[in-house]
Amino acid sequence: MPQGKPENVPDDGMTTRQRRTLPITAVHTGPGKGKSTAAFGMALRAWNQGWPVGVFQFVKSAKWKVGEENALRVLGASGEGGTVAWHKMGEGWSWVQRGMESSEEAAKEGWEQVKRDLAAETYRFYVLDEFTYPMHWGWVDVDEVVAVLKDRPGSQHVVITGRYAKEPLTDFADLVTEMTKVKHPMDAGRKGQRGIEW
Repeated sequence: MPQGKPENVPDDGMTTRQRRTLPITAVHTGPGKGKSTAAFGMALRAWNQGWPVGVFQFVKSAKWKVGEENALRVLGASGEGGTVAWHKMGEGWSWVQRGMESSEEAAKEGWEQVKRDLAAETYRFYVLDEFTYPMHWGWVDVDEVVAVLKDRPGSQHVVITGRYAKEPLTDFADLVTEMTKVKHPMDAGRKGQRGIEW
């Protein structure tokens, strides 16, 4: 395991070991590709540690076939690492053409379920995929999200993905990565393809 040394050591009365085991809040944001992919990579590491993993997808439709879902479900059922639970809380990008009310309600209920699971310490690792969008659209209050994450019990790690991460969330998070786009196949008129996007 890498033995990196932190640039700053706070005067907080904690030992290095205590600081090392604090729960992490990570945010993957920005216009580039790879936000969810990176979060699912972290979920694989959590699964390997034997941690229960909970994935909550806030925008992708329950009808969509997501490659990471199949892989993590198989791993979760293998008995080799941690368990994996997958929750699809959204109705897809249909909100562009249709009313947004049902998508808003699904997102709100998804957040309520996350709050219940955090309070019960159901999982050790959470992926809140595309959760920045309900906050961006005003469906879920970002200050409430920060307060809930700040007060969560135990050692539960949370990674949130999506564009437009609001400043209170990024200020609170321990790890913030912004994916920037340098070049994308869509720039050349190519659509997403099997094995790359899903």
